[in-house]
Amino acid sequence: MQELAKTAIFAGAALAIGIAAAVVQPESATPAIFSDQGTAFYPRFTDPQAARAIEVVDYDEATATATPLKVQFQRGKWLITTHYNYPVDIGDRLVKTAASLMDVKKDIVRSDSAQDHAQLGVVDPLDQKVAGLSGRGKRVTLRDAHNDVLADYILGKPAEGKPGYRYIRVPGQKRTYAVKTDADPSARFADWVNAGVLRIPGGSLTKVTVNRYNIDETGRLANVQNQTYTPASPQWKTLSSALEALRIADVRPKSPTLAEDLRSGQLRLEIETAVALRQKGYFLSPNGRIYSSEGDMSAETNSGVVYTMRFGDVVSSGGAGDNRYLFVTASGDEKRARDLNARFADWYYVISGKDFQRLMAK
Repeated sequence: MQELAKTAIFAGAALAIGIAAAVVQPESATPAIFSDQGTAFYPRFTDPQAARAIEVVDYDEATATATPLKVQFQRGKWLITTHYNYPVDIGDRLVKTAASLMDVKKDIVRSDSAQDHAQLGVVDPLDQKVAGLSGRGKRVTLRDAHNDVLADYILGKPAEGKPGYRYIRVPGQKRTYAVKTDADPSARFADWVNAGVLRIPGGSLTKVTVNRYNIDETGRLANVQNQTYTPASPQWKTLSSALEALRIADVRPKSPTLAEDLRSGQLRLEIETAVALRQKGYFLSPNGRIYSSEGDMSAETNSGVVYTMRFGDVVSSGGAGDNRYLFVTASGDEKRARDLNARFADWYYVISGKDFQRLMAK
């Protein structure tokens, strides 16, 4: 019995030594912090076509504001639901974005501590429990047709000393990784749409007329100044280039009544329409003409279409700075004008103050 007991003791000691060796020797065991290094973040996400919604939330430290943008497939169309269901008209942008986020792997474990999140730029921009305003990242969430999450990331700062890598964390988890990826979805409205306002081919403009005026308290025009420019004018190259490059920064919806009237070409003189226009810096005259607080401009093209751009008030909400309302209509060639007015009818466009100054500078 004593020999048997001794054997058991030696065997137990040998087992204990073996376990200790496995803990001490790095080649025999992987520390818990590195247990998932090299694996995919979302291994079940294998089809970018499955994505039916993307939400991007960016954070501006200067203004301490989070900017959300959500694109979703609804009623057979891709719509920017955070911007009044404005249609996305630039093809398969979401599918390409989903593909860039699908195969992301946990390349290098960087930290397992929440205290490092701000330093690495992976604080959730939606987390109201975090007091600090710095170190917040960009949150990107992809969902399928059932609204189930396909992938959800917080994209942080570029990884130090690792070109092409950036820090990434999964919301709700402490661990942060350095990941090789160039995926960086935008939360800017203009990056998801065809941002060209007129979309006219280069060189198609033939004449531009700028109408500057003021509207007095009675609604009458005052200080009217009209200037006409042609390709022979010294300012033509600058002005035509500014029109061809004019871009949408944002949009606001017109009232359904006004939009319907603009599509039909018959503007009704109703109080509701006049009030809605006045709120954006536009005035409805007794004869059915629309005037602007900052004047207007007409641009004629060699196709027979005439674009009229009316410049309204500065946009006062949403941190838009000196962005300004733009009301666009088309006339001239009846068929083309009808199609263009169908596109313009629903929206007040928002353009940058810089573009406004380029167009209306004297």
